[in-house]
Amino acid sequence: MFTGIIEEIGVIKGIWQNTASARLHIEAKQIMNDVQLGDSIAVNGVCLTVCTLTPSSFEADVMKETLNRTSLGLLTRGSKVNLERAMAANGRFGGHIVSGHIDGTGLITQFHQEGIATVVTIQTSPKLIRYIIEKGSIAIDGTSLTVIKVDQLNDTFCVSLIPHTKENTTLLSRNTGDLVNLENDIIGKYVERFLQPAEEATTHQSGITAEFLAKHGF
Repeated sequence: MFTGIIEEIGVIKGIWQNTASARLHIEAKQIMNDVQLGDSIAVNGVCLTVCTLTPSSFEADVMKETLNRTSLGLLTRGSKVNLERAMAANGRFGGHIVSGHIDGTGLITQFHQEGIATVVTIQTSPKLIRYIIEKGSIAIDGTSLTVIKVDQLNDTFCVSLIPHTKENTTLLSRNTGDLVNLENDIIGKYVERFLQPAEEATTHQSGITAEFLAKHGF
């Protein structure tokens, strides 16, 4: 599990990709002081497993499902990526619950300044926009952010970046038209799933009636 508080910006030093998978070689400094083989690291919000490591870098495999759902397949040598280690049990919960399992991607459509803040507008699919609510949380390329506006008619939403976020993540190195990884707030998805059986029960009769029970001795 992650929190969406980016620890470091890493650099892609190498990428090997075919139609079914990829391997990323990522250079990092701060997070490498306690990384071990098999650890989970969120790379632009995607939970990846450390396969090999050196004192200043690590490699991670990316399977086809992840390439299909995320923007990792668009990375090239020299690309900068947001990095976060899995949350320690005694760590501070500075962001929100982030699983590292990306729901899909969004397209950056606009940047504009509001005082010290930069407001970013992102367009996504109707499937994802339904879980995005004003003042709710969303992870964009692994960064925990608060939604300030939602336009469901156009499938867009806005987030506001404070100077600290601008300086310590890759979001402002992106351009209009770039794809970003999106992970919706996990609580909303679970609530919807838990309600589905109750909704189905109201629309599908089980066939068990008082007459049936009486006939069979109940």
